[in-house]
Amino acid sequence: MSAVLDSRTSLLPGRFEFLMGLYAENYHRLVRLFAPQELVPGEYLSDVSDGLPLHLVVQERHPYTLELEMTYGFVDAQTGHRSPSAQLRVYTDAHVAEALHCHPGRHLWQVLGPFPPAHTVFQHRLQMNGFLSRWLEYLGGQGHSTATLQRCRASE
Repeated sequence: MSAVLDSRTSLLPGRFEFLMGLYAENYHRLVRLFAPQELVPGEYLSDVSDGLPLHLVVQERHPYTLELEMTYGFVDAQTGHRSPSAQLRVYTDAHVAEALHCHPGRHLWQVLGPFPPAHTVFQHRLQMNGFLSRWLEYLGGQGHSTATLQRCRASE
């Protein structure tokens, strides 16, 4: 009986494997939509006439990583920041994209506290990257793509 249970659980992905799969899925969606690995640092705008222009900022480029910020062009009345907003790190060699935080100007330790339990950090990463996955899927459905992405003049 235990052999049957062991083989069944071995077929199911663990939570860590699921998170890594989500990172890979986010990478491929992001690359399909905007090809950030080909962009130079600066701010880009994608407007598909839906009233929600998307801002994509390539903050830094390194040999194997990109630092990006993705946000809409409207301001949250409560915070005064653009919302929703996601800070992303793209690992071009490993083909994964990770949402570092989804709160404007706030790092993970500011959201969860200085010493959160590992389980809490893991759950938060799942939520942020699940949100990013759904957001990228939505953007693709709205028609955002490399064809709609234009570099902002202030970045040139």
